[in-house]
Amino acid sequence: MKKKYLATASTLLLSASIGIISGCGSNSTNANGGTSGTEKITVYSTISDQKGKQAFQDITKAFEKENPNIKVELNFPGQGYENILKVKMAANDMPDVFDTHGWAKIRYGNFLADLHKEPWASKLDDNMKPLLTDAKGKVYALPLNEAKDGITYNADILKKYNIQPPTTFAELLTDAKKIKQESNGQVSPFFFSGIDQWTIGQFFDYMATPLLVSPKDNQKDALLNGTFDWSKWTYLPQKFQEMYKDGLINKDALTAKYSDLPQLFAKDKVAFVFFSPTFLDQAKQINPKLHAGYMPVPAIAPGDTPDFSGGERYTLGVWKDSKHEKAAIKLVDFFAQPENLKKMAEATELPPGIKGIQANLGDMTKYYQKYANVPVFSYFDRVYLPNGMWDVMCTQGQEILGNQITPQQFSDKMKQEYNRLRAQAKK
Repeated sequence: MKKKYLATASTLLLSASIGIISGCGSNSTNANGGTSGTEKITVYSTISDQKGKQAFQDITKAFEKENPNIKVELNFPGQGYENILKVKMAANDMPDVFDTHGWAKIRYGNFLADLHKEPWASKLDDNMKPLLTDAKGKVYALPLNEAKDGITYNADILKKYNIQPPTTFAELLTDAKKIKQESNGQVSPFFFSGIDQWTIGQFFDYMATPLLVSPKDNQKDALLNGTFDWSKWTYLPQKFQEMYKDGLINKDALTAKYSDLPQLFAKDKVAFVFFSPTFLDQAKQINPKLHAGYMPVPAIAPGDTPDFSGGERYTLGVWKDSKHEKAAIKLVDFFAQPENLKKMAEATELPPGIKGIQANLGDMTKYYQKYANVPVFSYFDRVYLPNGMWDVMCTQGQEILGNQITPQQFSDKMKQEYNRLRAQAKK
């Protein structure tokens, strides 16, 4: 029996309060829910940054201009997205088009129309194919870009202290200690935010791959079949705790906000961050002379090589039971036009998820080219952890920073929730 999601009053209130951006038209509605003489389709996206939203809106307006009989209602729920979609799944009342945000097959597969006949479907990037297709040839969604998550660094700081981008975790920590010492503590080697806990979860999700997945002697099977020895996880919270105690993480990590980062990075106060470079536009507005770099996640095991964490970032899938399926697919195909995919890639500063699209990603272009052959592993939590474990990593990481739990207690909690959520998913 599949897990059921109940709509709480607060969730429904959140759903009702979502900001909506829709096409212009008369106030009268027809049987299809559109304005008189038109067909209306609803679109939900996880895009949260303004630059990405603007590109999405511009493309949508161009579509409406070309298709005056179709009006598009855009929704950007932000942090409420996942809960809203869960309520909609339980009610089997999905948006006509929606972002699968990393869960096209695992969570939303039974709700998505097959798009394999669309002209762009045969051009999926090699990294996206296993995530958005299945053995029967079904294509679940259009990737608007491709996540290749690594570490963003301040190239000016590394140059000042004569540091080359490290390839191992041990080297990264050595470099961090050098930066702290030689800057007299004026530069924080790493930045995390306890207010925006996802920044902490990102560290554990990134580093779990070189610890448990990418090495030749790995724990993939054990994680998938439920026999994983969670004492092997303890290495990560131990290192995270050491990083904080050694002064390698910003002292105010528990109270800092992600929105603090652009200014700190621009003023050469932070060296490395464990997330993608989407904040750099803001940082460069503060310091136009800023030079930033990008690198894969360093290896942990001897003989292993760096890798990227990745997969779906922003996608468009079509609800298989939509009453407006043809119009919905038409919108997706419009977004798939090369000039529109280029616009989305450049706005989000991430590589296109479709082959043959040449996008200018600014300073990051050379780094994506430099590391083009570095392997991309799917986000650890999406493959090896049951749904719900992301929040556990975030909150336990925060408690490590607050010295409220030990690294072993972190692992014990992971084991407990891993077993509970696996069992719950089987009901």
